[in-house]
Amino acid sequence: MSLVDKQEIKLRNGQWQKLEPLLTGKQGDPGANAKNNRLFIEAVLWIVHNKGSWCRLPERFGSSSTIYMRFRRWTECDFWRQLAQSQADDKELAQVLGKIVEYGDLYTLRIEQRLLRKAHKTFYRSAIAATKAVRPARRTQIAADESTLHWVGLVTA
Repeated sequence: MSLVDKQEIKLRNGQWQKLEPLLTGKQGDPGANAKNNRLFIEAVLWIVHNKGSWCRLPERFGSSSTIYMRFRRWTECDFWRQLAQSQADDKELAQVLGKIVEYGDLYTLRIEQRLLRKAHKTFYRSAIAATKAVRPARRTQIAADESTLHWVGLVTA
């Protein structure tokens, strides 16, 4: 890996030649072809290295939403982990891919936590709504009883 500036990591040609045949979306693969697998991996490396947000990805890498969705798909099917394990002979490349795996695992954990919080919030709101739906009927009944007792007390006094 060579640092172009302190915020960008690029694959060396030798590393790219090892990865290229293993990647999906190349010419000859069924389905859609990727425009540039190497640029995609370097974009992911930029995100991992800078701990940056996807929307701050420099334009030279292409559409951040497209890169993010592809990153998520590869993370969900554990493709990054398979790539890292397949590069055991190149320690540096395996380490870089391992950082992508760690980032993907952390990102997946954050999404799961966010979904869990959302489910808890939905449950809490529905419980509050159910409680509020029950309370007004009880308050009305109590208020009516108190009102009646007040008038009865005035009439009999």
